[in-house]
Amino acid sequence: MTAASLFWPGLHRAGEVFTDTALVAALVRVEAAWLDALAAAGLSPAGGRALAGAAEGHDGARLAELAEAAEAGGNPVIPLVAGLRRHAAATAGAEAAAAVHRGLTSQDVVDTALQLCARDVVTALRTELDAQVAALADLAVRHRGTLTVARTLTQHALPTTFAARVASWLTVLLDARDALTALPPAPAQFGGAVGTLASLVDRLAGAGAVDPVAAADAVAADAARRLGLAHRPPWHTARRPVTVLGDAFTAVTDALGRVAADVLTGSRSEIGELREPGAPGRGTSSTMPQKRNPALSVLVRRTADTAPALAAQLHAAAAAAGDERPAGAWHAEWAPLAALARTSLAAARQATELLIGLEVDTGAMGRTLRAALPGVLAERLVPALAQLPTAGGALGTDGAREALAACGDVAALRALLGERTSAPGAELDALLARLGDPRGYLGTADLVVDAVLARARG
Repeated sequence: MTAASLFWPGLHRAGEVFTDTALVAALVRVEAAWLDALAAAGLSPAGGRALAGAAEGHDGARLAELAEAAEAGGNPVIPLVAGLRRHAAATAGAEAAAAVHRGLTSQDVVDTALQLCARDVVTALRTELDAQVAALADLAVRHRGTLTVARTLTQHALPTTFAARVASWLTVLLDARDALTALPPAPAQFGGAVGTLASLVDRLAGAGAVDPVAAADAVAADAARRLGLAHRPPWHTARRPVTVLGDAFTAVTDALGRVAADVLTGSRSEIGELREPGAPGRGTSSTMPQKRNPALSVLVRRTADTAPALAAQLHAAAAAAGDERPAGAWHAEWAPLAALARTSLAAARQATELLIGLEVDTGAMGRTLRAALPGVLAERLVPALAQLPTAGGALGTDGAREALAACGDVAALRALLGERTSAPGAELDALLARLGDPRGYLGTADLVVDAVLARARG
């Protein structure tokens, strides 16, 4: 993938993480770590220093050449290794060149390099989520007393606080951060042609190793350690190390999309409760100069809409990974994993800017809530109004619901109840004053906010 793309506005925010250039650098790091491990085991005259500088210059035309050459063998490692051997021959001699990639298979190198690239994304996503959590925690504290209308199935439901809504945003972001934290240590992949390191075991036996099998495993463990990755048995066709990354990245985009959905709703012209931070040229329309479109939320929502399909492709590939090495299914992982990683990081950085600079119009929230009275308190009012006396008995639930449905404001409800019930006017006034105040029907909103803030600060 490229650092920026006309097909994906905002992708440049991911920087060089998980680009083609980053992949080449990671591939070379893997080969160098393996060469170091071979040298430590006495199987190479030179370590990874023989490949120093080999990744430089892999951009532009040279990168395109490598990509085209990758078609012949189905992956980029084969042509890359040829170049690495030439590089090693020039820097450390023919014997060192012959040791490059010895005992490995292409899948080992690609899988391990992808784990290195993904680890960088995980670290970057954690940084963004930490910033978002801090911004939302501050927002919740500042708006603990800001009343607003809660919406269910797009309609006004009950009164709540904006802090409670922010707490729901915080919850999904904390869940996403937990998903990243819960990721198992990124594993290296060193198994050789069919996952048995047979070539390496054979070479170690020829070199006089007392226990060549244990020695081969030690070489693999050493190479993994040099990369800061976990050592585990080969996972050529056990693809959870890939799908678990896709699931974690998608958990992040799910959370970001959920927050963006509320910002998009709150930014609607007829609602106007939220506004994205401004920036030169942002949110403009090519034909309607009066508009300020919520561009950041739109792009975050786009990422959330597309990420699940990319993760599903990883799972489909995992299910098709047969034999000792997959044919096609493994190859189908690379592009969706890279796309998912880069787009999730770009969206996270867009969301960080969005949440840090989010503008909240408390006046608009108050106006919307007042206009929604008394209907948004129906859950509270109906049982009480049903008990009001009439000439034929109590008003009843149906009568109370009918009265509320017929009235667009509290004054109209008071007038209608005065006509339909025999309750004294002072009693009606006191009842509506007591039960018609939205501040008295917030339930556990503050408790929820406190609990989520405690989690965020923990």
